[in-house]
This record gives sequence, C-alpha cells and structure tokens, in this order.
Amino acid sequence: MTQLASRNGSSAVATPPPANQEHRRPGLALAVICIAQLMIVLDATVVNVALPSIHKDLGFSSAGLTWVITSYSLAFGGLLLFGGRTGDLYGRRRMFMVGVGLFAVASLAGGLAQNEAWLVIARAVQGAGGAIAAPTALALIATTFTEGDERNRAFGVYATMAASGAALGLILGGVLTDLASWRWSLLINVPIGAAVLLLAPRVLGESQGNGTKLDVPGALTATAGMASLVYGFSNAATHSWSSTGTVVALVASVVLLAAFVVIELNTEAPLMPLRIFRSRNRSGAYLTMLCLAAALFTTFFFTSQYLDIAHGWSPLKTGMAFLPMPIMIMFMSLVVVRRLIPKVGAKPFLTVGPISAIGAMVVFSTIDASSSYLHLMGGLLLLGFGMGCSFVPLTMSAVAGVHAHETGLASALLNTGQQLGGAVGLSVLGTIGAHAAKDRAAHLGGPSGAGKHALHVFDADVFVHGQHSAFIGGAIVAGLALVASLALIRTVRRAPATAPATAET
Repeated sequence: MTQLASRNGSSAVATPPPANQEHRRPGLALAVICIAQLMIVLDATVVNVALPSIHKDLGFSSAGLTWVITSYSLAFGGLLLFGGRTGDLYGRRRMFMVGVGLFAVASLAGGLAQNEAWLVIARAVQGAGGAIAAPTALALIATTFTEGDERNRAFGVYATMAASGAALGLILGGVLTDLASWRWSLLINVPIGAAVLLLAPRVLGESQGNGTKLDVPGALTATAGMASLVYGFSNAATHSWSSTGTVVALVASVVLLAAFVVIELNTEAPLMPLRIFRSRNRSGAYLTMLCLAAALFTTFFFTSQYLDIAHGWSPLKTGMAFLPMPIMIMFMSLVVVRRLIPKVGAKPFLTVGPISAIGAMVVFSTIDASSSYLHLMGGLLLLGFGMGCSFVPLTMSAVAGVHAHETGLASALLNTGQQLGGAVGLSVLGTIGAHAAKDRAAHLGGPSGAGKHALHVFDADVFVHGQHSAFIGGAIVAGLALVASLALIRTVRRAPATAPATAET
C-alpha cells in the first residue's frame, strides 16, 4: 500500500499492525464489513421501485412520498461526519456494531410501518445508523488489513459494493416488491444485520479510542448545516428554488457550515481537522466522488421512471434491467482495476472513468419514448465501466497517508461526497428535468379528448423531454469530475526505496 499511496501522490505511511490480529480471519472480516456496507448502500435506492406500492398501501400523499427517500438521505448525509468521528474516538468495531444495530432495528420498524409518519421516521433512523456504520466500515478495512495485496484486494471489494450497491438496490427492490411485498425491502435487513452483529466481535479487532473528547459544537453545526443543505436541495426538486423552505434551508446551511469552519479553526480537538484537505489527491478524490455520484443517482432516478412511463415495465422487470451495470462495475473493479493499479497507478483510471461517465450521460440524453432497451443498456454498461474504473482508486486515495486515528474521518468525508453528491445532484438535475417537462407539456397543450393510449404517449413524450435536459446537465457534472481528477490528483511513478515512512498531516 505504501507504493500504491505514492502512485496516488500521498506520502508513504507506516501503519500499525491490525488490532487483535491473532484472532482475525481476513476473508470473513472482509465479508462482514462489505455485507454491512452493501446493506447500507442498497437502502438508498431499494424502495425506489416500491414507491407506487407504498403509496397505495399506506395512503401517502404525492408530496409525502418523496420523504421516503429524502428522510434517509437527510439523516445519512447530515450525520456522516459525526458518525465517522465517533469510530475514531470510541473504537471502530464498537461504533460499527452500534450503527448496524440501529440500522437493523429501524429496518424492522419500517417494515412494520402502518402510516406515513411511522415509515418516514424509521427511514430517518436507518440513515442515522448508516451514517455511523458506513465510515467505520471503510476505516476498519484501512486498519484491519495489512499493507500490500491483502489491503488492495479488500479496498477493491469494498469499492465494488459502494459503486454497485445502488443499482443492486433497484434490482432487489423490484424482486421483493413483485414476489413478496414492499415491506420485505426493509425487513430483509433484519437477519442480515443480526448476522453481522454476531460475527463482528469474532472476526474484527477493536481499535482503541484516542481519548479525545468529541467536539460537540462542531458536531452540532456540521450535522445541522449538512442536513439543511440536503433538505434545501431536496425541497427545490419538489417545490421551487424560490420557495420559502428552499431559501431558508440553503441560507441556514451556509451560516451553519461557516460557523462550523470557525469552530474547527479555534478548537483544540476539532471534529474535522482542516489539515486533512492539504492533500491534493484526497481533496480531488472527494470532489470527483461528489460529481460522479450526482451523475449516478440521476441515472437511477430517471431511467427507472422511463421504463415505467414509456414502456410500462413492472418493478421486477425494471429492477432486472439494471443488472448489466453492477456486473460491469464488479468486473472492472475486481478483475481489471485491482490488478492493474499497482502497475499503472490511479491516474489512467481516474481519467477514463469520468470520460466514460460523460459518454453515458450523452447516450441517455439521446433516448426517446420509442427507444429499445438495448439503447438504454449501452448507456448502463458505459456508466458501469466508468464507475468501475473510478471507485477503487478514489477509495484508496481518500484514506492513503492518513493518520490511523483519523481514518474514520477520511472515510466519512468520502461517503459524504457520495451521499451529498447524489442528493444535491439529483435535486438540481431533477429540477432541471421537471421544468423542461413542464415547458414541453405547456407547448403541446395536452391531447384533447384523447383516450388512454394518447395520454400515455403524451406523458412519455413530456417525461423524455425533461429527461433529455437532465442528462445534458449530468454530462456537464461528469465533466466537472474529469476536471477535478485531472487538476488535483497526481501520480508519482515510484516511491524512493529509502524514503522515510511519514504520515500526512
């Protein structure tokens, strides 16, 4: 990993041996960590294709239905920094188990929900559990596995779960909704979470907390500021950019996040030491992840609706339509990138990946109401190729050279980039798509006295017009990922054999 870190532009770092190594089982430890991560990432999208069933079963209003998705993102994005820091302060295995346990209990409550408020609150608590478990999961890999091929392989598997989990969530949600009930898209987390909690103490070593007190003012302002940011952009997608809720939330987020920076600059034990951004590689990884996540989640949102509106596909068929993407991500991450990155470094993959994402957005923008599935699949494969190229080197760059006691923070920031990128990007591009669709509907005027078939054609035409505008915006955002990668992420071909082992500050 020292050589790999140098290829990513980070200084070599001497890491301590994994805690409690005498009882570690690396293969099983990796399985436990990655299953938990997959479970958390899945739930960002697993209910998407189940929304019509939830709407009918619990009597959600159209506006209230969006909170099934937003409440999860709001809690998850808002609490990630806090969750990552708790692992550094109080022990990563301990907080990993707390997060997974909270997630499983909330999943049980959500699966048994009897009304709107019950389900929305359960989804928010799920997000809180995920915000604790996700950054500690990545930190556990960085501190559990020894340098070299073992750690590289672990990072590759983890990155594959993070990249493909959202697509797999759509597949799983479609299967469970069609064959059983939407409730099982949540209830399935209960036995999985129980298995993780049973195995974690047996295969994962515990890290020692650093004894520092938690920066409570920083935690409160960061959490409130990030939650306000996610809420503001999410509210803009369902209302407007000028609505009171949107403006107040966005202004509050600016004030709170500015206060957070001031607090961090003036406290002895900051929640987020700003020196972590001194690494160009790490900052570049965060920005690239943010932009790629925006393109990825926008794709899931629009293409899943496209298959329903334009082609009338069932949840099961819609979910299965995304299968080529995670297959491509897994192949690229585990077979190609993991084997080649020690030889060629991260830079080639972090150039090809965003370029492929730009190409995928262009392909999606050319889809019309009569396009075949093969047209859509071409874009999914291209996007899967790009994400498979990008996520492993981004994950490695985010934690390379970080002090052992700050790996939870570095991991949380990467997850924050992914979650906020998805939420904010979807809100912005979704609003662009909604406005374009509204203009198209006004231009066409609607089919006068038309029957069901004519209405379907009208709805499909309007939706596709909005989708086209959203994906053009997605191509621009993916272009920003390419700019961030080329401008910030550097490659050092080889570390000097006698270079002293130092940690980045």
